[in-house]
Amino acid sequence: MLNITLFSQIISKLDKSRFKKLVNSHQSDKHQKGFTSWSHLVSMLFCQFANSQSVRDISNGSSIYKT
Repeated sequence: MLNITLFSQIISKLDKSRFKKLVNSHQSDKHQKGFTSWSHLVSMLFCQFANSQSVRDISNGSSIYKT
């Protein structure tokens, strides 16, 4: 059984190719070492939607979302 969460449905509505074009045009991933702009966006959205109070909340809650 496939379990699709509300959060993954929201993320799927984002245009990842357009986001990638913006990242490339602004070179925001130029010197990144493992944490991409996309990962940063997803974790910040998760933080807002989950009303997280700490980094540990984000880490524990978003470990199931691998993008």
